[in-house]
Amino acid sequence: MSRRGENIRKRKDGRWEGRYYIIEPQSGRTITRSVYAKTYSEVKEKLSSAKVLAESAVEETISDQEICFAVAAKEWFILIEGSKKRTTYMKYYSVYQKYIKKKVDLIPFSGLNEEILAGVFQREGTEPFSESLQKSISCVLNQILSYAARQYHIPVFSYTYQRQKSGKKPIEVLNLAEQTKLLQYLYQEMDIEKLGILLCISTGLRLGEICSLKWGDIDLTGKVLYVNTTAQRITIDNGKTKTVLIEGEPKSIFSKRAIPLSEEMVKLLKQYCHTAERYVLCKDKPMEPRTYQNKFQKYLRLAGIERKNFHILRHTFATNCVSSGMDIKSLSEILGHSDVKITLNRYVHPTIETKRQYMNSLSVIYGQYLGQI
Repeated sequence: MSRRGENIRKRKDGRWEGRYYIIEPQSGRTITRSVYAKTYSEVKEKLSSAKVLAESAVEETISDQEICFAVAAKEWFILIEGSKKRTTYMKYYSVYQKYIKKKVDLIPFSGLNEEILAGVFQREGTEPFSESLQKSISCVLNQILSYAARQYHIPVFSYTYQRQKSGKKPIEVLNLAEQTKLLQYLYQEMDIEKLGILLCISTGLRLGEICSLKWGDIDLTGKVLYVNTTAQRITIDNGKTKTVLIEGEPKSIFSKRAIPLSEEMVKLLKQYCHTAERYVLCKDKPMEPRTYQNKFQKYLRLAGIERKNFHILRHTFATNCVSSGMDIKSLSEILGHSDVKITLNRYVHPTIETKRQYMNSLSVIYGQYLGQI
């Protein structure tokens, strides 16, 4: 088995093989080379030496040839493929293919300037990219530029793009009337898929987290739910289909978390827990996120509620927690955030009822002051 990020593996004949890549500066063609040894440490040393020699050979020819952006990009993706999570790698690759490749691929680094790089962020039409997408493009672009500067000793600058405000929509939550309608519908002829929606609005689980949730992640005796995985569909560059559903690590290390369950939720889960089934929603495999998103839209429609994004359940959960008096630190850990600022800025949306309660409390204080006059 190969060692993660090293391209070193043990062959069937007992020898260790280390692979490295050479990029031809002129054509951009990737050539695979190998070194062999009897031990892992020996082949690792040989591989390190071979890479140094290969890099020296590239440096000798670089003065005679213009390195274009495509060469560095291709080499950078080879470099990170073994060290990044598969989902992260494919996200970077997709951003590069869709938004960067066409605009700078064939341009030599000596010809890059701020005007050309700014063009990467320009969409055809008047509507700018979302701030999130602009941030992703900037991340990939600058990592490739930085790699080229290190690898080819080219004076490449890091580009800071002044992101355009795309006009963020106010974050929505289900109001009290909508929550009542939805809960009433979910409790009518309850099944495991309806229970999954109830679980999300009761714990703040993300769509991918509920789709990959296993019965083994739920401790009904200890009344705790553990988030260990997430399911998502990603784009692939090879294979029979353009996308594939994968189950992997959660969004970040903080997303791996323990969530206490209410007595009511434990009672409901016990009714549907089947030890013979691995996954909560789909028995022997993760639920397809898009399928469950469509199921949620169906429930909303039947409950008499307008179309909403699945993530509104998470926002609604956070808002309800704040309204009930939960401290922000506890809420942040339940949601799986790395910083309470994320919780405050993105997920805490006090309702008009909560604000009115505070205003009434203020009136009581003023009334007490008046009584002292």
